[in-house]
Amino acid sequence: MLLGTHTPKLDDKGRLIVPAKFRSELGASVVITKGQERCLYVFSEEEFRRYYERMRDVPLTDRATRTYQRMFLAAASAESPDSQHRITIPPALRQYAGLERDLVMTGVGAHAEIWEAQAWDSYVDQNEDGYSDLEEEVVPGIF
Repeated sequence: MLLGTHTPKLDDKGRLIVPAKFRSELGASVVITKGQERCLYVFSEEEFRRYYERMRDVPLTDRATRTYQRMFLAAASAESPDSQHRITIPPALRQYAGLERDLVMTGVGAHAEIWEAQAWDSYVDQNEDGYSDLEEEVVPGIF
């Protein structure tokens, strides 16, 4: 399970070092794609395949489904960490997420997210107050 928040830097070639705590879970090949709120999702290849299998079961007759699949899959890029545990983020994905140098990489269970640092701080500021109210809506009866 991917957990925690890390602050890697993007180098001049568009690479970041995968945090040590994420390496074994993500494995030898990752898939990076567009996420919601202008972040990037990072899946292990295995987890991406599981996600895609669930997505395949949704009827293509639904316009929202087609749009989501197109945006999600067309942007996806398979990447393999190099010997220094760096992954390259393709230019189109860097542009989508507004990535410059300072990043935040968060573990969100089955996947990781990459955020531009200021965008992450803004997201947390906007959502912190409502967080405690969400638990009953998102996971009823857990507490």
